[in-house]
Amino acid sequence: MENKLIKWYKDKKAHPKPPPQTFGEKLWSWLKTIVGAIVVVMIINGLAIASFVVPTPSMERTVMTGDFLFVNKFVYGPSTPQVVPFFNVPLPFFRFPGIKDPKQGDVIVFIFPGNRDEVESKEFQYYLKRCVASAGDTLLVRDNRVFVNGNEFIMPKHALYDSTMPVTPSDKWGTFPPGRDYTRENYGPLRIPKKGDVIHLNQQNFREWYIFITREGHHVSSDGNVILIDDKPATTYTVQRNYCFGMGDNRDHSLDSRYWGFIPFENVVGTPIVVYWSWNTDLSLSKLVDKLKSVRWSRLGTFIN
Repeated sequence: MENKLIKWYKDKKAHPKPPPQTFGEKLWSWLKTIVGAIVVVMIINGLAIASFVVPTPSMERTVMTGDFLFVNKFVYGPSTPQVVPFFNVPLPFFRFPGIKDPKQGDVIVFIFPGNRDEVESKEFQYYLKRCVASAGDTLLVRDNRVFVNGNEFIMPKHALYDSTMPVTPSDKWGTFPPGRDYTRENYGPLRIPKKGDVIHLNQQNFREWYIFITREGHHVSSDGNVILIDDKPATTYTVQRNYCFGMGDNRDHSLDSRYWGFIPFENVVGTPIVVYWSWNTDLSLSKLVDKLKSVRWSRLGTFIN
């Protein structure tokens, strides 16, 4: 076996493959290089470290709009590639076991599950929020103070409120779950679903749980008298997955779980580690000088917690 390998190596050195000559050969070689690079990036993004650009101010001042972050994807479970790089095309993916589950206080990057009244998001998006409660916890917000299982969740170091942002009467019409009339400043109590929880269903809370149960893969309907799950009458539903609840550190400028609901554990893909670049993403590259002037040098190397 060893002699065959040595012979193969000597033959390869003695007769190297000629470089591409024709336009077609050069194009094919270029395409193979590009495809190979994309595959490598996809594998690394799925298994270990990924890059994430902060698009909104919902987590300021913990992270800033325009921060470029390295994200640890290994901690909650590496996966096969979830999306085709550069094209944002979602792929079916498989998750491997992680080191831990999301817990209170973690800053998490996750696949956005969709708006409150959507079974799934119209487009594949990664979101960044702080986990304030996890599966089995009971969340309560009173006058902006967050309580979990009766204990106050102290504001993170860089979190903030905006006292100039009034809560309008219409706020309760857009919060999650529908029909509870919560507001962003006075929310709950609400239990975060845990696998095995039994939800008692009736006509009064049907709308509240319709999207949730549908997202877990079931067909849900009601004729006004009987609730049907997968065409069978049901008065209860057993939760199939674990969930957490995410809020932005910029509490009054964050569209988060208060408005669109629970985050499945399986949607949580990682936690940000460090800022490796930061600038004004609203400026186009055509204004390169201004864009370079907007670089926030003090943000570079900032660790996220």
